[in-house]
Amino acid sequence: GCGAAAQESAVDKSAQAAQSVSESTAEKTQDAQSAAETAADKAQDTAQQASESTADKAGDAAQSADESAAEGSTAEQSAEAQPEEESKAEDGQETEAQEGAADQEAGEVLEDGIYIVSFDTDGSMFHVNEADKGKGTLIVKDGKMTVHIRLTSKNILNLYPGLAEDAKKEGAELLQPKVSVVTYDDGTTEEVNSFDVPVPAIGQEFDLALIGTKGKWYDHKVKVSNPEQK
Repeated sequence: GCGAAAQESAVDKSAQAAQSVSESTAEKTQDAQSAAETAADKAQDTAQQASESTADKAGDAAQSADESAAEGSTAEQSAEAQPEEESKAEDGQETEAQEGAADQEAGEVLEDGIYIVSFDTDGSMFHVNEADKGKGTLIVKDGKMTVHIRLTSKNILNLYPGLAEDAKKEGAELLQPKVSVVTYDDGTTEEVNSFDVPVPAIGQEFDLALIGTKGKWYDHKVKVSNPEQK
């Protein structure tokens, strides 16, 4: 009888222990569940707050964009257009600066002396002699500039610093040729006409009319640039 009672008692204890473990596990599970629910609630709250805050910010941004657009449509043009105009102005200044540099300080006044310069023309039939490789000799005296150029032949009889129509007028002071002898790379020589042309400014185009053996005046534009002292 004692053995049976002891067995029952052991079974009871074991059942109680199992029940208590199971209850404790269940409680822990409940705790975990409630912790998860709390975390989920918090996450939901955070998400909701974040989305509300984002919505608010988006709303504010949209409203401010609307307001700024409304301001922009006033007669004074939108504020956005002004920075564009400023940037255009800056671009303009940069372009001017670049052009100025390209012109070798256009309009600069050189000290008295002798310089080698580039002599550019707008015509294929009118240019300096090939032996001179696009160059002329600039003489600066008392601030006045004159470029000496040798042409390709004697076919150009006169030059005129200005327009052809003015060159035709009575009393127009035509530039007279001098005869120069050029020596080519192959050693041959040739007599050609050369001229001393007054230069109003460095790096700026100016009018230079010419008349040839056919007796007709033609307009041309020329430019003297890149002065290098000899």
